[in-house]
Amino acid sequence: MASVPNDIFFATATEINQKLKAKEFSVVELTRAFSERLQRLGPRYNALALALPEQARSAAKDVDGDIKRERFRGPLQGIPFGAKDLLAYEKQPTTWGARPYAGQVFDYTATALKKLAKTGSILLGKLAMVELAGGPSYRYASASLTGPGLNPWDRTRWSGGSSSGSAIAVAAGLATFALGSETSGSILTPSAFCGITGLRPTYGLVSRHGAMPLSWTLDKIGPMCRSAEDCGYVLQTIAGSDSEDPGSAGKSFYYTPQYARDFKDIRVGFAPVDFSDWAEPAARPDFAKALDTIKSLGVKISEIKLPEFPYGPVISTIISSEGSSVFEPLIQSGKVDELADQRQIAGLKAGLEIPAKDYLKAMRIRSLIQNAFRDLFYNVDVLLAPSRLTPATALTQPLDRPLSDRQMPSVPGLTALIPAGNLAGLPALSLPCGFADRLPIGIQLAGQPFSENLLLKLGRAFQERTDWHKRRPPLGEES
Repeated sequence: MASVPNDIFFATATEINQKLKAKEFSVVELTRAFSERLQRLGPRYNALALALPEQARSAAKDVDGDIKRERFRGPLQGIPFGAKDLLAYEKQPTTWGARPYAGQVFDYTATALKKLAKTGSILLGKLAMVELAGGPSYRYASASLTGPGLNPWDRTRWSGGSSSGSAIAVAAGLATFALGSETSGSILTPSAFCGITGLRPTYGLVSRHGAMPLSWTLDKIGPMCRSAEDCGYVLQTIAGSDSEDPGSAGKSFYYTPQYARDFKDIRVGFAPVDFSDWAEPAARPDFAKALDTIKSLGVKISEIKLPEFPYGPVISTIISSEGSSVFEPLIQSGKVDELADQRQIAGLKAGLEIPAKDYLKAMRIRSLIQNAFRDLFYNVDVLLAPSRLTPATALTQPLDRPLSDRQMPSVPGLTALIPAGNLAGLPALSLPCGFADRLPIGIQLAGQPFSENLLLKLGRAFQERTDWHKRRPPLGEES
């Protein structure tokens, strides 16, 4: 058996694919190495929900046969990956990270997973998540069937949620990429906290068929990877129209950043206060360097502010209303009390009491937000801000605690970009950009709907000039 070097666990999909084509090792050998690593180290970080070694080995044999016959199916062929445990996988448990659903089994597989299987990607297993994807709210990192997601850079810190296991798996070298989901921050936050690259696609670009619904009008499935380039190839594979998803935009995506506009024609808007007064002091030096790197690309950069709306209350009302409607049977049965987080339990119950007029008002304001962002993008192409203003929080810190005890500025900057971007259905890309207190931090690029190639072009150029995405957590290097 050929030896699979440890560096492979932190290689990009394109790098691994080239080595498979060169027959430096087989897909079966690669899959075995990743499967063993995932099963050995995944529980160390509370990242593993379900290992699928037999299924992965069987799929790997088929891909080896294709490669032997020179039937090449793209850059993800033979690449080991993991999927958030809200995506159904036929005849295997899909727990949604919650005790009441621990024995749940579906007789079908999520569309996104089926599309990856067709390209020869190898599903290693299901990855842990915050229970019910965090909706409508939760107070502690421990709100999960598998326990709190432990950050590979420091296991006393949180990985971020709700796509906790997906971020951990990529950061710790347990999978080359992973699928996560975002309703309001669940891809961008763990990507920033764990030092990986995460892409939240435009609403409707990726089918959610086979995924747990939390908020029908907000949920999105997206890639969490080592690089912007890998995000592009994964998105190209999983995007596309699907009649099984009523929210499908009916659009495909092809990763072609070379055809995006020239850097000199790209207009980037930012708020200086985000990178100074709002950001944690320890994070400011590397945030400043990241801003300088973006400027060095030759883009047109200008100061900008978000349209003034109550983004937090609006998105909270929508998630609470839709989420409690989704889980009404759970609530009415009383099994909701089996969840791990008391705030989550109370929030789901309270969501059933939200008057229809309040939900409809929130949706009307949301329409105004979408119109306001259309106007905003007449003057700018991309919005730039920190993905999170601080590095990963302590595991025991309540999530509703203020960001800091220090006095915050009166100017909001783009601090509401995560809820605002989700309400407007915008794509966003989180890029590792440095460290604060020896923990990763990230910046986000958000654009108008279906501008993923533009974001990925900027992301790839940023990563050609920096090496933050290549850094490895000390704990993740164990073998």
